[in-house]
Amino acid sequence: MTDEPQDTTHSGAVRRHAAPSQGTSWRAAPGLAVRGGLVGMAESVPGISGGTVALVTGLYDRLLGAASQVVHVGRELVQGIAQGRGLRPAARAVRAVDGRFLLPVLVGMAVVLLVSLSTIAPLLEENPVPVRSVFFGMIAVSVIVPLRMMPDRFRLQDLGLLLAAAVVGFFLVGLPPAGVTDPSLWYVAGGAAIAINALVLPGVSGSTLLVVLGLYIPVQQAVEDRDLAFVGAFAAGAIIGLASFVKLLHWLLDHRRQVTMAVLAGLMIGSLRALWPWQDAEGGLLAPPDGGAAVGPLMLAVAGAAVVGAAIWWEAVRSDEHA
Repeated sequence: MTDEPQDTTHSGAVRRHAAPSQGTSWRAAPGLAVRGGLVGMAESVPGISGGTVALVTGLYDRLLGAASQVVHVGRELVQGIAQGRGLRPAARAVRAVDGRFLLPVLVGMAVVLLVSLSTIAPLLEENPVPVRSVFFGMIAVSVIVPLRMMPDRFRLQDLGLLLAAAVVGFFLVGLPPAGVTDPSLWYVAGGAAIAINALVLPGVSGSTLLVVLGLYIPVQQAVEDRDLAFVGAFAAGAIIGLASFVKLLHWLLDHRRQVTMAVLAGLMIGSLRALWPWQDAEGGLLAPPDGGAAVGPLMLAVAGAAVVGAAIWWEAVRSDEHA
């Protein structure tokens, strides 16, 4: 019998999560920036969740952990000043953040997001059926990712949560867009606080939420016009919203991982409604056209699924090599 202690959860079971990263090498920065760019691209397209792409690219757990660390820095800063302890608690918290991981991811995300807002989003408007077809296939096969991340076997309880979350996701993405022409800065900040949570919640698209809130086009225009007041209000709301939610989700992944992954998989399934290739002008679902007109979109969906399937396989191989 060994004297080496076991790492256990509150239930006494051995933890199945990987140990926290001891630090990232700058040599990994280009690859991390590319992955972050894929997350940023996803956030620019209504119906695509950045959290889903983070799952597929293997960033999700580390990105959520890093976000939780950043939130801790902010809390230590505020408490340190309020309690007269100065900046030392915040400085200690900053040193715990893996900046060599977080910085490349955020830079790649921000750069590609800004580029995508003026490229991919207009492409979706001009060619909705083929573009939605590709993304439908990509997200459909991505559902396997949270299911694979479950620490235990799939249970009947998990199926019930998955189906309930799928219904909720289907309802959310089907809400009609709000008609907002000149939103106040308070409304902009509140909308950003809600939409930013899609960044860490797979299956919920931040862009879709912005469409529902009537802010998608105003955000595009503000970026193009360099409206600093609008962008500042949006950024402030996003920071507050993310700080309010990320700690909760981080706790759920640590202590209720099985059921959390079931809910995330359900949300991803429900979000496929927004990516159904054939829709009317109001977003209503239509049946595929008769004849050969549906062949092209179906082939594009298969191609999108194949690309993501290959990415999932590659990430699984890499994880096995580093296990």
